[in-house]
Amino acid sequence: MPKLKTNRGAAKRFTKTAGGKFKRSQAYRNHILTKKSTKRKRQLRESLLVDSADQAAVRRLLPYS
Repeated sequence: MPKLKTNRGAAKRFTKTAGGKFKRSQAYRNHILTKKSTKRKRQLRESLLVDSADQAAVRRLLPYS
């Protein structure tokens, strides 16, 4: 079998946790930040886990993670 290619866009967005789940950062924190409150921007800094419905899709994009 040939080697599988890692999706480079996904590799930059997701990291695998020790438990085998995937961590992701939140959206809405790149631009037009002036109208967003400080509290909202601070809470968007926190990372979340990828939803269980999307775990299989991310695992396919990152075969060697």
